[in-house]
Amino acid sequence: MKRDITRRIGAFLILSSLVLLVPGSDNPVSALDRNAYKSLKTFNEVLDLVEKNYVEPVDSQKLLQGAMNGMMKSLDPHSTYMTTEMYKELEVETRGTFGGIGIEITILKDILTVVSPIEDTPAFRAGVKAGDQIIRIDGQTTKDMSIMDAVKKLRGVKDTKVTITILRDDSSKPKDIELTRSIIKVRSIKTRVYEDRIGYIRIASFQERTAEELRKAVKEVQGKAKSFQGLVLDLRNNPGGLLNQSIDVSDVFLKSGVIVSTKGRIKSMENKASARDDGDEPSCPIVVLVNEGTASAAEIVAGALQDNGRALVLGMQTFGKGSVQTVIPLEDGSALKLTTAKYYTPKGRSIQAEGILPDIVVRLTKPAEEKETGIDHLREKDLKGHIPQTKEDAAKTEENNKKDNAVPPPDNQLKSAIDILKSWEIFKTAIKG
Repeated sequence: MKRDITRRIGAFLILSSLVLLVPGSDNPVSALDRNAYKSLKTFNEVLDLVEKNYVEPVDSQKLLQGAMNGMMKSLDPHSTYMTTEMYKELEVETRGTFGGIGIEITILKDILTVVSPIEDTPAFRAGVKAGDQIIRIDGQTTKDMSIMDAVKKLRGVKDTKVTITILRDDSSKPKDIELTRSIIKVRSIKTRVYEDRIGYIRIASFQERTAEELRKAVKEVQGKAKSFQGLVLDLRNNPGGLLNQSIDVSDVFLKSGVIVSTKGRIKSMENKASARDDGDEPSCPIVVLVNEGTASAAEIVAGALQDNGRALVLGMQTFGKGSVQTVIPLEDGSALKLTTAKYYTPKGRSIQAEGILPDIVVRLTKPAEEKETGIDHLREKDLKGHIPQTKEDAAKTEENNKKDNAVPPPDNQLKSAIDILKSWEIFKTAIKG
């Protein structure tokens, strides 16, 4: 990698989290204090009593995994213990190809909830919608089920079947949906050209080759346009992904300037990534589309282009996941996904539980037949146990976000972006004046 922030660490995606993968920790483990030793002694006593006296035989390994899960859950929504199988799933996810039904999920108010179905997948074709509550998988209740466990049950071999039971806001009765698993190929990049002059590139997630695909996509839309006038970069409902890819994507459009910095409790997590002039950066005006589902690595890109004055950000306030998770492999093949740092935009903004404020606020208008589910408004700050902003971070963020945001009437976000690019010179003159 060409930047310090990615020199020592690789990166892997899991669900909506921004994560790093490290081969091990080079930091000394802090010594446990006496109270901790007493607690460990008590834990051993409890484990021994359960093993010997519980009404039925127990699996000691299962008990220990449950204890580790509970410990990680007490930290924040993104820290977790992964079994060997879960760790393997992590690597599969980053490749963008896996067997399953094609949905993104989260835990909302202790209920397994669909964030969004992925286009052209079994779930999408069956009519699964954002906001659907999954209350059972193959008849088993999802109450107290972790996201990792749910993912494990929903994924599987191609052509095998799985039945999900959903509750929807507009229905009082649960509905069973039988789905046949298929190979899910998540397309990271989609392109098109509007009116022969406005390029459109959608980034669905940040996978291993997203930046490489983006460079090709930029040349593709420039070549298709008869008179190339501007570019819409669509990051709406992008849950994030690989840190190194978000940096490389930002660098596609930047000749210089800071892209992102990370700060943690330990020195090794303090890094700064800067853009490098490769000589082929597009010079056209750019409008970045964001919404409440824009999270993590996608927020890094939006923040980098906004703070460097390279793009206009349009849409709705983003999710606000400004933390970095480091995946630390353990000796038995399992791993910890541990929150180790916060990331900051070039102007020093921490967007943790705050999000990126667009330059122009445009609320997406939905067809009358589409009932609001509430899922569009789910953000990091709504997650149980989220890391709150420090007073220092909040003050700095507020200071940097003080701007005269133009708030046009509710309109289609993409149409607004295209209209701005079509009249860019007029728009530039207007905002300068």
